[in-house]
Amino acid sequence: MEKTLVIIKPSAIRRDLIGEIIHRFERKGLQLSGLKMMQLDNKLLDEHYQHLKDRSFFQRIKNSMMQTPVIVCCWKGIDSVQVARTMTGCTNGRNAAMGTIRGDYSVSIQENIVHTSDSVENAQIEIKRFFNEDEIFEFDQLQSDVLYACDEI
Repeated sequence: MEKTLVIIKPSAIRRDLIGEIIHRFERKGLQLSGLKMMQLDNKLLDEHYQHLKDRSFFQRIKNSMMQTPVIVCCWKGIDSVQVARTMTGCTNGRNAAMGTIRGDYSVSIQENIVHTSDSVENAQIEIKRFFNEDEIFEFDQLQSDVLYACDEI
């Protein structure tokens, strides 16, 4: 099954939303395969946000992401990248639909609660960036037969 990365950002950590965010992904039916708290540093953020390095807000994003530790999660499920992105909502919390994580908890384009991988390819890269192989776990989810049709899994 497909895997995706979700980072619970400092804006969520500081607002005590960790459990609420994890709860939403669990209730949706995604399976948690990896979870850890870590303090991000310049080197890791330079790599993660390299596609934004020439943007005027690059340093601001890095500063924001280093305010507190973050929670990095690896979630597994059919089409998990798209499922997580749909649940999260658009980047700008002011424009995100109610019912999405950002729509319910964010009013900012930057302090927008979570990061989610934007493609299957980037999810694979990001998971390797934030997790060692022995930190990702494979096990049978007991309820998979009620989450998916028999020909989906």
